[in-house]
This record gives sequence, structure tokens and C-alpha cells, in this order.
Amino acid sequence: MLTSNFKINYLAGKLHSPLLSPHHLPPAAAVMKRCRQPKSVQNQAVDVADIEDISFSGKEIQEIRASLLQWYDENRRDLPWRRISSTANEVGIEQRDRRAYAVWVSEVMLQQTKVQTVIGYFNRWMEKWPTIHHLAQATIEEVNEMWAGLGYYRRARFLLEGAQMIVESGGEFPNTASSLQMVRGIGNYTAGAIASIAFEEAVPVVDGNVVRVITRLKAISANPKDSKTVKDIWELARKLVDPLRPGDFNQAFMELGATICSPTSPSCSKCPTSVQCQALSLSMNQESVKVTDFPTKVPKAKQRHDFSAVSVVEIVEEGSDSKYLLVKRPEEGLLAGLWEFPSVLLEGEADLTARRKAIDSFLKQSFGLDMRKSCKVVLREEVGVYVHIFSHIRLKMYIELLTLRMTGSFYPSVTPIPRCIRNFPKSSFSFLAKLMRYTLFGLHHGPEIQEGFIYPCNCKKEKRQKIINRSFKQFTVNS
Repeated sequence: MLTSNFKINYLAGKLHSPLLSPHHLPPAAAVMKRCRQPKSVQNQAVDVADIEDISFSGKEIQEIRASLLQWYDENRRDLPWRRISSTANEVGIEQRDRRAYAVWVSEVMLQQTKVQTVIGYFNRWMEKWPTIHHLAQATIEEVNEMWAGLGYYRRARFLLEGAQMIVESGGEFPNTASSLQMVRGIGNYTAGAIASIAFEEAVPVVDGNVVRVITRLKAISANPKDSKTVKDIWELARKLVDPLRPGDFNQAFMELGATICSPTSPSCSKCPTSVQCQALSLSMNQESVKVTDFPTKVPKAKQRHDFSAVSVVEIVEEGSDSKYLLVKRPEEGLLAGLWEFPSVLLEGEADLTARRKAIDSFLKQSFGLDMRKSCKVVLREEVGVYVHIFSHIRLKMYIELLTLRMTGSFYPSVTPIPRCIRNFPKSSFSFLAKLMRYTLFGLHHGPEIQEGFIYPCNCKKEKRQKIINRSFKQFTVNS
């Protein structure tokens, strides 16, 4: 039986396992049993040694590199960005930059998004903007339209701004991790991916998959979110990178975490690094420890609850089509630069009177719309309540339809806030429904964007009302 002191040092990764060698591998069934136990022991108190004392021996490094690259060569997934980035090194500047561009786009898309979802988006993106020079000429509206559905729209904006920055600086893609980080929106992770995969620079790439693999290889129980732990894991990853095939090694490392060393059901019997895995070794000899105990589970930050009043404002005038007001969000912050119906953030749950008062004040200040002087309320009714969950915010929106008839000529007052869409398809009822749904949390695309209003399809009021109600109803939860 292991002593208590041995257990403490082992969990922190200070000791190498004498219990699991190539000649003493456990049966596959036993490995799977130990890997898939759902019960967690993270609440047990264990003194953790300093992660700085953890390292890979020279022998471990060579073994991990060899086994991981062999596994990757035999099992790598066929992905469109890999077809571009796997081109031989002896290529011209144009092909090299195209390879770097493809890696950049794919890595940004893959952040917070599953591979199968990204494939279609990547192919459409590269077809529309095959080079960084093509992307640099795009508008933010075009980019957001292409990005629609991937979420985290800030990523798309950074891609566009980064492309414009590179082109304005001469058009040649930076080819080192340090120079890549000078580009807006490119951090350590993306810079490492581009530099290693496209330019064969021996630098590490650390994402959630790599953190999981390294913490299991060394049974590291330190908080993986702590800045010092993150820094030390980057250093461990740096030592492992194969200098001859850095791009393939980094992709193999991430692929291992994504397909074999999963968060809850690792396939340890199929893992090419099981011999070096201290978490597996420890779990085979300690009933209280499971492979899935690593990395340490960190409690998520408490989700913030926000409330807002949203008004779908329809402007009706004699002899012309109805118009709908849209507002462009600020260029910084949540859903930056996206479009939405007039919306007011509330201090908390608010009754109908308070919500309408907040909306009236916003419309007057932003558009010069005075409910008592410049317009007549034709219809004002509650449409429903919609809850949208962001990663850190639970936003509850109270939706109303507000139809106004102007008592005189009307155009929004001068302000940097309002922008709207015109040339609305006259034959498409479904487009209006789609518009209603998307703008609940930021309209990302549309036809030509100019000062003005939305010009909807020319349909009768009763049908238009049904479209609006149906659009919101699909995303409504009763309060």
C-alpha cells in the first residue's frame, strides 16, 4: 500500500510512477473501468506540491513525441484546413501565406465551437474570401453575415480587423509567434497554432484539450485556471513540442484531448501516452482517485441575471410601407456592433408601467420620438418574454410591439446610434420572421445598410401581426 506522503507527492506530480511500465500494462477492461468512474473526489483535502517542481524527463519527452506522432499519422481526422496547411514547406510566399490564413481562420472558428459545425462555415468562408487580401476588402456586415450561427461575434470582427492590419502593413503574413501577437485579436494560443502549423516554428499551443492531457500525464491537481498554473502548463507544453514536426505535434496533442482523453469518458486503453500517464497509474492503485479527477474541477462563476425591455417599433404613414426601427449596439462590449430592436437594460424585474416608461424615454432621447407630441400610438401590446443564455449572463427580455403613426414628417434625430435596413424583400414573409428572431439578441446581417428604416414586405396588418407573434413565440418562455 502506498504511504500517505507518496500519495500527496504523486497527486502533485512530483513522483514518476513505478507502478505502470510497458511490461505491466493493466487489461483494457480494467483501464476503462478506472477511467470511467463518474464519482469525483475533488472535495478531498490534499496538500499540493508546487507545480514548478513538475517536469518531464528526457526519456519521457522522446517517448511521448514518438508515440503521439505515430498515433496522429495513423488516426488524424481529414479536415479541410489540414488539406491546405499540410502542403509541403517548399512553397512560395503566396502559398505559405494562404496556409497561414487557413490555419488562422480555422483556429478562430474552433474556439468555443465543435469541429463538425466549423467545417461548413470554414468552407464557405474560404470560398468567399480565399486570401487575406480578399477578407481585408470585406465589410463588417458581410463578415457578420457569414459568421451567423457561430456566436461570439467579436471573433469575426477581430479576424477582419487583423486582416486589414496585415494588408495595410504590406500584406505579408507575420511568420513567428511573437510577430503574430502584434496583430489585433491574435493571442498566445492562435499565434502558436499559426506559427507551428504554417511556419514550423517550435512553439507550444495550449487549449483546454492540452491542459487536460498534461494535467493527467503528470497528475497535476493545482487549479488549472490559476494564472501561475496556466503559465507552468505552457512551459511543460513547450518542452514537449517536437522541433522537427512542431505543427503536427501540436495538432496531435489537441486531437488526443478532443478524441481520446475526453473530459468525462477517456478511452485510456486506446491512448498512445497511457504508459506515461500518472493519473491512470494512480487510479489503478488508489480507489479514491479517478483519471477524470484531473484537471481539478473549478466552480463556475455565478451567472449574472439581466433584464431588458425590447420594443419592436413599427412606423406607419399614409401612402407608404411600414418601417421598423433598428439600433446598432456600441462597438465594444456584449454583441458589439450588432443590430437590435430598441432595447433598454433594466435594473431588475420591472412591471409593465416601468418598462414602457423606460422605452419611451429611450425613444425620445435616441430618435426624437415623443409619444405625446410627434406621434400617435396605434397599437401597443406585449408579445412575450424571451430568455437568452450567454456564457456568463442570463438575459430575460420583455418584448412588446409598438405601432406608431406620425402626426407629421419624421426622421430620426441626429445621433450616432440609429442605423437601419432598407430594400426589404417584398415577396419574403419568412425574412421578416427571421429578422424578428435574430434581432432579439443582435441582428447580424441584412440587405444594404444605410441611414433610415427597415422596409418590410408589403402585407396586410393582420398577416404582419401573425408573423411577428409567431416569430417571438418560437423563442418565448412564460414568466
